[in-house]
Amino acid sequence: MANTYKFIVLLLVLNASSLLGQGTYQFQPNIEARTVNILHQDQFEFKDLNKNDKLDIYEDWRKPIEVRIEDLLSQMSISEKVGMLLINTLNAEDYGKVSDTAVDFIEKEKMTRFIFRNSITNSPVRVGGNGNGFRGVQITPFEAAQFMNSVQEIAENSPLGIPLLFKSNARNHVDYDARAGINVESGAMSSWPKESGLAATRDMELIADFGKIIAQEWTSIGLRGMYGYMADLSTEPRWYRIHETFTEDSELASNIISTLIKNMQGESLSSKSVALTIKHFPGGGPQEGGGDPHYDFGKRQIYPANQFNYHLAPFQAAVDAGVSSIMAYYGIPVDQPYLPNNVGMAFSKGILTDLLRNKLGFNGYINSDTGIIGSRAWGLEDKTTEEQILIAIDAGTDVLSGFNNNKQLLDLVNSGKLSISRVDQSVRRLLKEQFELALFENPYVDPNRAAYLLGNPSFQKKADIAQRKSIVLLQNNMNLPIKMPNEKDTIRIFTMGIKTDIFDGQLWNGIQAFAGDYDPTKNESMPSIGQNIDYAVITVHVLNERSGGRLFGGASPDELNLLAFSDMAKAQSWKIVPSLEDIQTIMKTVGPEKTILSIDFRQPYVLDKNSGLLNAGAILATFGVSDAALMDIITGKFIPTGKLPFALANNPEAIVTQDPDAPGYPTRDILFPFGFGLTY
Repeated sequence: MANTYKFIVLLLVLNASSLLGQGTYQFQPNIEARTVNILHQDQFEFKDLNKNDKLDIYEDWRKPIEVRIEDLLSQMSISEKVGMLLINTLNAEDYGKVSDTAVDFIEKEKMTRFIFRNSITNSPVRVGGNGNGFRGVQITPFEAAQFMNSVQEIAENSPLGIPLLFKSNARNHVDYDARAGINVESGAMSSWPKESGLAATRDMELIADFGKIIAQEWTSIGLRGMYGYMADLSTEPRWYRIHETFTEDSELASNIISTLIKNMQGESLSSKSVALTIKHFPGGGPQEGGGDPHYDFGKRQIYPANQFNYHLAPFQAAVDAGVSSIMAYYGIPVDQPYLPNNVGMAFSKGILTDLLRNKLGFNGYINSDTGIIGSRAWGLEDKTTEEQILIAIDAGTDVLSGFNNNKQLLDLVNSGKLSISRVDQSVRRLLKEQFELALFENPYVDPNRAAYLLGNPSFQKKADIAQRKSIVLLQNNMNLPIKMPNEKDTIRIFTMGIKTDIFDGQLWNGIQAFAGDYDPTKNESMPSIGQNIDYAVITVHVLNERSGGRLFGGASPDELNLLAFSDMAKAQSWKIVPSLEDIQTIMKTVGPEKTILSIDFRQPYVLDKNSGLLNAGAILATFGVSDAALMDIITGKFIPTGKLPFALANNPEAIVTQDPDAPGYPTRDILFPFGFGLTY
């Protein structure tokens, strides 16, 4: 009887504790400490983050988050508070070693947020690298997790033990030309089609799986935030960041954004979440002339079709889905009613406060894009750094990306130019995310788990399905699929852009591939094409050279209009791989009716008549796929189901005359409409 009574009392205690934990935890969370003591109270465990040998309110996971925030805020110095408004790149050195920069950022600058850009691969190339390098060196999943743990341990040893939050740009996609500052190669992680490819699948269940899977992969190495995804629409074909957008269709983009938030963050943030920073508010698609606001020539966003709200809709969907943070773009909202409309979005109180917070109802924090202070302070180029900071924060910006000068913010507070109450407002918003992600209880990860979890066969199998479902069959005049030969027969295929070793296994018995790839920079020439070739399969990529200060990509401003293949072939800042001349030579030799083109549409290129590409027997649109996925479609092992995420124009002039804020083109200018896709 006595034992029964004790058991009932214990249940009542546990239940009472769970009620105290509304908004935080209902049960004992997993606690891990490396440099601080574990406190015990009421049979529960807590971390003594401020090292005072007693349980403070902010350390008590039973308390509501709002109460914990206020207690921590009351203990923070001004320097610690302004440090939270800073975020910059922090990479690991070779083998996951921690750099001196990491120590400086945490201990001197009091920073708690970082952008992680290292590529993660199972076979890193060791070249020796500075941990503060922008791109970062290659490291393994195990090393990435060890690095995260090491810097979290430094932070735990700080006076208040505030944990760190690491963010990254997207890194789970097949990308022919990944660039630091924009995205990261998939490496050891599961490799899915690019964003437009996910939209091309039209499969929301598969996109939900994508969100869940990459959340598991990211959290396993300690990545708990993403600079993504982009809710921008692909309405301006000349904008080089089309390959990071999902679609030109506002409703489809809204559905995808909502699905990703619900499956990466969950219904609410937790220890299993990746917190998203949806970008680039209020929609970075309608760029004047197709320029990008990373550069001076692309700093204006225009709306000749009055479609501002069309671009805004996916962000409203993000707010409704509970997105943790939103990033404002560099661009200037020309002629819009939200004032001021002659400065970049991150400096406009009308955009950030009146529109985003008051009208859309956003309660999270606003993260600036990297470099708004200084190099990309459009409309405020004549202002001092101090003035730019004050205007951005007054407008509603909570975190200054690419900025790590604690003293400059501290001086603004001490001089009375920046009120401590405004700083506290941002700190509250930022701490809320860190508490909800359970970082105060356990920011550490298991490196061994990361080593086996990333890119495991179960994850990659679903990614492979997504790749195949993303491929759009645009033209099929040769009656694909290719019929696989009988046991004793052979199909002879001339390829360019395909790794022919995929044909070595049993899966492709009967196909004999002849690689036509060569390197003209080494004075090599294209191998001769045999007379008995049955088919030619060519994968086509288009990229821009890194020149003229265009670090992040895109064509030179005088060549932005050149999206037709015959025009790009003559341009200086465009490169077609293989060259259009080589493609035409192969088509002429093998026969256009026996040529299959697989074109990676990073942007909505124009298949103009002069290029001769439309004479091909079959044309497939891809958005980041493997060679195996492509061959599965060509041979009929997987039936094509993909649908175009954006329209394709039938003439070069349509690229220039279309309204950059409106989806698609006039009917007379459309070659393939949005949603087009053939099947077998």
